[in-house]
Amino acid sequence: MKNLIVLYLLFCMVSCQTKTTVETERPNILLIVVDDQGYADFSPFKNHDKSVSTPNIARLGKSGTVFTQAYVTAPVCSPSRAGILTGKNQFRWDKPASWGPGLPDDVKTIAEYLKEAGYETARIGKNDLGRNFHKNDVREYPLHHGYDEFLGFSAHAHDYWLNSQSIKDRTPDPYGTSALLGPLMHNMGEKSYDEGYLTDILTDESITYIKRKREKPFFLTLAYSSVHHLIHEVPKKYLDKYGAKEIPNYHPDSLVAFGKHKPGSFSAYYDKYSRVGAIKAEELRNYYLANLDCLDDNIGRVLDVLKAQNIEENTLVVFISDNGGSPLTGANNAPLTGGKYSLWEGGIRVPLAISWPNKIDAGKVEVNYVSATDILPTLLNAAGTQANDDALDGISLLKPDPNRLLVWKWQKTWAVRQGDWKLTNAKENHWKSAPSVQYIAPVIDNMELKLFNITEDPGERFDLAEKHTEKVKALETAYRNWINANVKK
Repeated sequence: MKNLIVLYLLFCMVSCQTKTTVETERPNILLIVVDDQGYADFSPFKNHDKSVSTPNIARLGKSGTVFTQAYVTAPVCSPSRAGILTGKNQFRWDKPASWGPGLPDDVKTIAEYLKEAGYETARIGKNDLGRNFHKNDVREYPLHHGYDEFLGFSAHAHDYWLNSQSIKDRTPDPYGTSALLGPLMHNMGEKSYDEGYLTDILTDESITYIKRKREKPFFLTLAYSSVHHLIHEVPKKYLDKYGAKEIPNYHPDSLVAFGKHKPGSFSAYYDKYSRVGAIKAEELRNYYLANLDCLDDNIGRVLDVLKAQNIEENTLVVFISDNGGSPLTGANNAPLTGGKYSLWEGGIRVPLAISWPNKIDAGKVEVNYVSATDILPTLLNAAGTQANDDALDGISLLKPDPNRLLVWKWQKTWAVRQGDWKLTNAKENHWKSAPSVQYIAPVIDNMELKLFNITEDPGERFDLAEKHTEKVKALETAYRNWINANVKK
């Protein structure tokens, strides 16, 4: 009997050790998505703009691998975020390649896969798939595509300062045009904040989530709205650091009409300050730098809590911008042409880093091109699972294919890349107004086919279409074949 008891105890010890080892090998996953960060404003890049102060984002470059040729699937937030979330080009199901692809029931997300694999899942911050904004009973709402918890907003943007129920009650149009103000959505309800700055609030809530005691690994998507408009809304200490003057916050009783918008409307305020004009083109850069500096401090707080909780080495962190820097905020995409809203390199090539201590190379710079669709299979592989979908567009970030075919479709424009070559009919687009002074305009402003050797000419200054007609034909054929085979009719 005594021998049986001893054997039983040994069996329990071995079983417990095995379970602990398995759980330890499955990392926590933190996906940080920022909004409209400029390519040159990513300090892990060797040739970044030296006016940028982001020591915490730089930490991710030192602890992990950065990608100098990372592409998102669209030059604006809603479709590009759908691509990140699903590992697919969103125009597979959204034939018009619109601002609002939505999320079909039959397309699974990272969160759904990881939840099935035993992860606790949460999304904090911006939720934007271009459709069904402000609603919690739709597929696009995080709780209905794999997240156990959600705190944030479903829209293109949210006022940084005005997060309370009282301001919502006093505003004639709290949902604005492309942005809103007032309480944040919280699971199936709302959470009001009488004080606080949105970037700080999202960080505070993320830290609370990370500190929570749990038996399962977690998957947290922390989707900041910084450095999106309204770019001037930044705590005073950051404005002072960059010499940017304070601009009064929205107030329903003091705002005159602007454009087509009525007096007192939030839409009037948002539209006025999300274009060049009320803030001069040469002033925008300082507001942008202040906003980015604040974002970096907040990312540092999140990274610090991973270390303080002793889970830093067992947490995989991915950092990505949802699209290129905006021409209307002072973002710097140098040396890339264009920016947000277009299929020039400046609109679709973005900052990307991945860090997992002792598992992923630290301090490495990956120069082969990759896609945001690669995030899904990379995270699933790290979690010890895989997608049950043969139509994924992503591959492993850690095993780039230097000759893969990448395609883009954005409204009436399109692009294709394979190897060194990119073919596109991209046209200049900075949307609402003249751009800020950091914007690099394209050399050719038409919708004709243009061919560039992206390796030698990342700024797309030299059109080689007439010189390499066979390459033009081959890439156009490859693009058409992909579209015909994969886009829903």
